[in-house]
Amino acid sequence: MSNRLAKETSPYLLQHADNPVDWHPWGPEAFELARKTSKPVLLSIGYSACHWCHVMAHESFEDDATAELMNRQFVNIKVDREERPDVDRIYQTAHQLLTQRGGGWPLTMFLHPDDQRPFFGGTYFPKERRYGMPAFGELLQSVASYYDEKQDEVREQSARLDDILRRLEPAPAAQGTGLGAGPIQAVRTQLAESFDGDFGGFGGAPKFPHPTTIDRLMRHWRGTADAETPDIDALFMATLTLTRMAEGGIYDHVGGGFCRYAVDRYWQIPHFEKMLYDNGPLLALYAQAHVATGEKMFADVAMQTADWLLDDMRAPDGGFYSSRDADSEGEEGRYYVWTPEVVRSLLPARDYALFARRFGLDQPANFEGSWHLAVRESVNDIASSTGTAVEDVEAALAAARSTLQSERSRRVPPQRDDKQLTAWNALAIRGLAVAGRALARDDLVKAAVEAITFIREQLFVDGRLFASYKDGQTRFPAYLDDHAFLVDAILETLQAQWQTELLDVACDLADLMLEHFEDAATGGFFFTANDHEVLMYRPKTLADEAMPSGNGVAAFALQRLGHLVGEPRYVEAAERALRNAWQAMQEYPHGHVTLLTALEEHLAPTETIIIRGPEDEIGRWRDAAAKLYAPHRMVIAIDENETNLPGALAARVPVAGKTVAYRCVGTRCELPVTSWEALAAQL
Repeated sequence: MSNRLAKETSPYLLQHADNPVDWHPWGPEAFELARKTSKPVLLSIGYSACHWCHVMAHESFEDDATAELMNRQFVNIKVDREERPDVDRIYQTAHQLLTQRGGGWPLTMFLHPDDQRPFFGGTYFPKERRYGMPAFGELLQSVASYYDEKQDEVREQSARLDDILRRLEPAPAAQGTGLGAGPIQAVRTQLAESFDGDFGGFGGAPKFPHPTTIDRLMRHWRGTADAETPDIDALFMATLTLTRMAEGGIYDHVGGGFCRYAVDRYWQIPHFEKMLYDNGPLLALYAQAHVATGEKMFADVAMQTADWLLDDMRAPDGGFYSSRDADSEGEEGRYYVWTPEVVRSLLPARDYALFARRFGLDQPANFEGSWHLAVRESVNDIASSTGTAVEDVEAALAAARSTLQSERSRRVPPQRDDKQLTAWNALAIRGLAVAGRALARDDLVKAAVEAITFIREQLFVDGRLFASYKDGQTRFPAYLDDHAFLVDAILETLQAQWQTELLDVACDLADLMLEHFEDAATGGFFFTANDHEVLMYRPKTLADEAMPSGNGVAAFALQRLGHLVGEPRYVEAAERALRNAWQAMQEYPHGHVTLLTALEEHLAPTETIIIRGPEDEIGRWRDAAAKLYAPHRMVIAIDENETNLPGALAARVPVAGKTVAYRCVGTRCELPVTSWEALAAQL
């Protein structure tokens, strides 16, 4: 029989609807039952693409004996962390405080029903004793006994935890303190110290892409490009990392797109889940790296990643799905791996020989007796040693990729989590808009606009934004990230295709952030709105995690929007957010890279170019400007017939019979220019 999760829309929760565990969704009913029955709450948080979540489910949650223990001694709540990042953030932080170890998924926490505060926790627990961990059943017995016999200690620990949580946030900068570039220089030094000069990335295994870090280095290089000694090393760190990732197994060489992270130093073997929130930022980065360097490989990776997003992750309504699982047919990576025999049977002998050398099929297996594709030899070396023209090698590899993609499509694919999340869609929209401009692909810009339209039509209800859409149901009031990421995505999209109504949406979102999320006392933005469900703690998200910091993106986007439309409220709110985070940026610059980018644009405000004139001509000017890597610049082309522009844009009037460009840096504007040569000189 199905449990209470059968009425949910989350694919992850529905995966557990037939467990013998009497699961409840997060909500007041579960906590009321726990209070009535004097049972502690067992909270389990995961997501559908999480490999170890599936392992724990198969071992324990599908096991009748374990389920009987859980049902008898606890009220059990299952949460999809992608739907409820507010709940996940609170208990991940609490887990780290309780255990002095990093968190992750599945997250297993035991809560007091009266106040939702945890008294014990961990992540994955095996069914039997192994990995130095107790058996899950033994743990359940011990926790239940501790709760029954040590109520005073449970409450005392909860009170201490509550006090620590409320003291976690750093004090804002003192009145009169000037914000400076010190943390920006400090993070540059820290990144160099942890950089892997052989294989790219930062630190050892496991290795994550960290798009915000790579973006920071590229921006740093560009900011020094006109100096006497440009920081070429910053560009080297960024581009080597992008190159090694694109050559490694974290990249899908057949279908395009990136997996979540690599388990090794060399980027060779990933955990195979593919997340929308990784691929949107990486799409933007590879497109920008192509513009910055001219390297064809970066353009190819961006093109293929964009194609994967459009072909595999795009919903008929124009939005984007959340993820692809790591597992298929019960095995991690099964969908992605090959054997030399299978590939040889699919390709002509000459093409197989080239493909095998390129991707290591002529070397020992690298993943559980099979071959996961990663670049082993450069195209130039293969061409030289075989006497084949580079163009012919590339053509053979492209044909082989197409053949393997067709063959792989016949396999059982990993499950797709088909809920559509506002924040993750916003990251994809931003990536498509950036790549569309950089690669001159109008289809990507069109997809970005259509995804924004989907959000406008399905995820705005009565003037408020919501976080999740699935099976025709709009659910969960939106979080800070939903608002901030979407404003940023709209600003990037407007640089590719102007629509005044999209700017209106961005301003509405900014107003909602200021009204419902800003901390009026100390500045910065809470993760949840002021009318959100009351939880045990209301955090601010200052640090970058798997996704960029909500406060960092909010400050960055509000500054840009404020200068664009001439709205001081937005710029002032961004400065308050930076002041609120100043201590954190100084003490841990490497953990607050997104905020540092916002700080950089506070110290040296965005350059904004507004081009007015006939549609065809302003498009040519805009597209020519897009050929330059200039991350501190916005270039926006607005048709001469567009009227009723808001705020400062109303003053950017067209000139009869001419194309005109207005250049502003922050609040300082220059005289308009009416020739491309004059604008090019400014650029």
